[in-house]
Amino acid sequence: MYSKAFVEALEQKSCDIRGDILMMLKEAKSGHSGGSLSSVEILTALYFYKMKHNPMNPDWDGRDYFILSKGHVCPALYTALAHSGYFPREELKTLRKFGSRLQGHPHWLKLPGLETSSGSLGQGLSVANGMALALKLDKKPNRVYCLLGDGELQEGQIWEAAMTSAHYGLDNVCAIVDYNNLEIDGYVEEVMGIHPLVEKWLSFNWHVHECDGNDITSVIRALDHASQMKRKPSVIIAHTTKGKGVSFMEDVDLWHGKTPSPEQLEQALSQLDGACSVFKPWN
Repeated sequence: MYSKAFVEALEQKSCDIRGDILMMLKEAKSGHSGGSLSSVEILTALYFYKMKHNPMNPDWDGRDYFILSKGHVCPALYTALAHSGYFPREELKTLRKFGSRLQGHPHWLKLPGLETSSGSLGQGLSVANGMALALKLDKKPNRVYCLLGDGELQEGQIWEAAMTSAHYGLDNVCAIVDYNNLEIDGYVEEVMGIHPLVEKWLSFNWHVHECDGNDITSVIRALDHASQMKRKPSVIIAHTTKGKGVSFMEDVDLWHGKTPSPEQLEQALSQLDGACSVFKPWN
C-alpha cells in the first residue's frame, strides 16, 4: 500500500526532526526532551502525509487542524512546522529565548501554523471538539487532530471532552495518545493508573485504533483507518518510547524535562547518524 521509497522518505524526515529537536533543546538549555522525541513519528505522519495544510497560506479554509494538547512537547511541533516551510529552520535556535516566537509552550498569536495556545494540560480535546462542531455546522469536510499525553489522561476534563465528542458524533475528530508510559514523576501506572486504556475509550463510545507510535508505517495505517470511521470519533493509542532514538534517554523519566549537554548532544547525534542516511546539523 505504501511504497518503500515513500516510507523511507518519512523515516528520514523523522530522523531530521529528531536531530533538530535535540539541537534546539541543547541551545535553549531548558525544555522537554523525552516526550518531544517520543512523538516524532506521529507528527511526521500528520504533517508530511495525512493532514491537508498549506505553509504558504496557514489560514487556508480547506486545511485540517492540529491541536497540541500536551503543549510542553512543542519542540517536536515547531520542528515539524519548520520542516514543512512555515518558518525558517534556523529560527529553531531561538527556542525559549527572550522575544522568540518559539516559546516554551505554543503561542498561536506569534507563530504561523499554530491553531491554539496550549500548556495547561487537559484542555486540547475540548478545543478540538469546538472546532469540529463548527466544521460540522458549516458542513465542511476538514478534520481535527489532537495529540494527548498519557499522563494527561489523568485530567478529568479529557473524559468530559471524550463524552462530548461521542455525544455529538464528531467523526471529524481524531485524538492521538502518545502512550510512552512515563510522566514527570515516574511511570504513569504508579502515579495514577489509566489502564485499561482501550476499554476506557470504547466505553466512551469511540472507535479505537492501536499502533506502534514510533513506526511510521504503523502510524500512517492507523491514521488512514481512523479517517474512514463514521458516526463516532476515533482515538489512536500510539505505543511509544519516551526519549526514542537516544539510548541514554529512552524510558528514563529524568529526561521528561531535561536537555542534553554539548557532550550528550554529540553522543545523541552520533546515534542518529547511525540511523539516518543523511542528517545535517546546524552550522
